[in-house]
Amino acid sequence: MLVIRAIGIVLHPQRNCANVIDTITGWAKARDTEIIGLADEIAGRTNGQVRPVNEVELGEQADLVVSLGGDGTMLRALRMCIDRRTPVLGVNLGRLGFLAEVDIPELGDALSAIDEHRFTVEPRTGLCAVIDGDEFIAFNDVALVRVPGHGMTEVLLHVEGHPFVEYAADAVVVATPTGSTAYNFAAGGPIVSPRAEGLLVTPAAPHSAFNRALFLSHGEKLALEVMPGSGEVAVEADGRLVGQVRPGTMIELLALPGAARVVRLGRTTFYQRTQRKFQLIGTVRTDES
Repeated sequence: MLVIRAIGIVLHPQRNCANVIDTITGWAKARDTEIIGLADEIAGRTNGQVRPVNEVELGEQADLVVSLGGDGTMLRALRMCIDRRTPVLGVNLGRLGFLAEVDIPELGDALSAIDEHRFTVEPRTGLCAVIDGDEFIAFNDVALVRVPGHGMTEVLLHVEGHPFVEYAADAVVVATPTGSTAYNFAAGGPIVSPRAEGLLVTPAAPHSAFNRALFLSHGEKLALEVMPGSGEVAVEADGRLVGQVRPGTMIELLALPGAARVVRLGRTTFYQRTQRKFQLIGTVRTDES
């Protein structure tokens, strides 16, 4: 049973969060709950009722984390909470996203619902990329992207330790079900339910004969080998540049089922949020007059 002694807040780097923070701190003060936030984020942006901490401390001390922003802010919050699987509530401050659960006017009621245990948690698969012994965590995707001025990204997929297919493309995207609506979708890949457990591999602007996406079970071993004919490749994790690799590099990718938990209050489903985001209703034209 969740007991909220401390709430961690993660802020959008640019949007004004002052009124939302006032709502959270007002709610918390009435319940003797502490509010903590990242020192470099809250400086000059809060009302003095938020205790500054670092990323490790936020992940360790918060019983609930509230993400104030869009999907990018939410992904960052999920990465901070991976060790303790701390529940994360997404509050939408701008354009409609896929991960946020409530808009600003609903926040107070949402916090009370969580405090009264009227909520569920939705597990989300994470993704770990291992490059030369270094680990990088993502919740949307890891992408191998062509460096401008260099040749195509050419990679050989190894599945269960055996070479399977080679891609030549502008990028090769390995996405979780959460990330299926991000870079994978832009590259022509399918939308996947967040309840699925596995990894999508999708080439962006492919130049190879085989240009289809693959979906692998979370238990299958996946590795991408940068081929000798490839140009230099940038590696991005959730859109963050984490390094550049040269031909001969082997990148291991591992799905992490249930690596994060997203708070759901039962107000919308994944399909309703997807329908609204992509305006799926009313876009089909017929020949009828």
